Amino acid sequence: MTYCVGMQLDRGLVFLSDSRTNAGVDQISTFRKMTVFEHPGERLIVLLSAGNLAVTQSVRQIVCENVGPHIDTVWNAKTMFEAVRVVGDAVREVHRRDGQALKEAGIEFHCSFIFGGQIRGERMRLFHVYSAGNFIEATPENPYFQIGESKYGKPIIDRVISPETSLDEASKCALISMDSTLRSNISVGLPLDLLVYEEGALRVSKFVRIDHHNQYMQMIRGTWGNAWSRGSRRSRTRPCAARRAEARRRSSKRRSASHRARRCRRPSKAKPRA
Repeated sequence: MTYCVGMQLDRGLVFLSDSRTNAGVDQISTFRKMTVFEHPGERLIVLLSAGNLAVTQSVRQIVCENVGPHIDTVWNAKTMFEAVRVVGDAVREVHRRDGQALKEAGIEFHCSFIFGGQIRGERMRLFHVYSAGNFIEATPENPYFQIGESKYGKPIIDRVISPETSLDEASKCALISMDSTLRSNISVGLPLDLLVYEEGALRVSKFVRIDHHNQYMQMIRGTWGNAWSRGSRRSRTRPCAARRAEARRRSSKRRSASHRARRCRRPSKAKPRA
């Protein structure tokens, strides 16, 4: 399995992917899940993939090799919508060719992609492509997509990411999300590919390959882990403190009520003697 995330922000796009694939605990390999289509000054498009490795590699190969003046490709598409349709058509082509054979072998035809970027003359766009070749587009209400092992890193992104988030903060959030996934699932692993695109640049703004020796990733892992531990310890002490505060409040309330009762009590009149 794998984990990839793509974010669409007001200032640009952030893409992050791991590189681990496995067919059981004793068959673990490293394959890049990020493909970059770059024509500086004209277009920058990124494709992230997750799912059955044979299927995703076939789809990527078709997308990369389909070139020519009379063929719709990611290189000559006039809009991002036309470009993502090329990916969807490639998924359907692989399914027509291999779907039945996979079914007979008891193997699920499973693949998903994050596809985003910018073509000159058009705004940035981000899409999630499914196994059927259909797709949806990111919106301001949902400015990111995840594929693969998404459940471990989703709560972090939900708390932080909005269209107004800066590219640096979004990159940090993506890495923290990835770190949570790395710690919880052995099917996701280093090295990582991180690409940052600034709106209107039409070229890669920042790209880094992150391995076990990357100091920034080590800092994030240590800082995030320590902050989580401190928060957990504070959370464990709060219920006791809250109970003590509640007990003091109730005791004070009882004392006040008793004091008011004594002030309001009138002395009884003595009965006249016979």
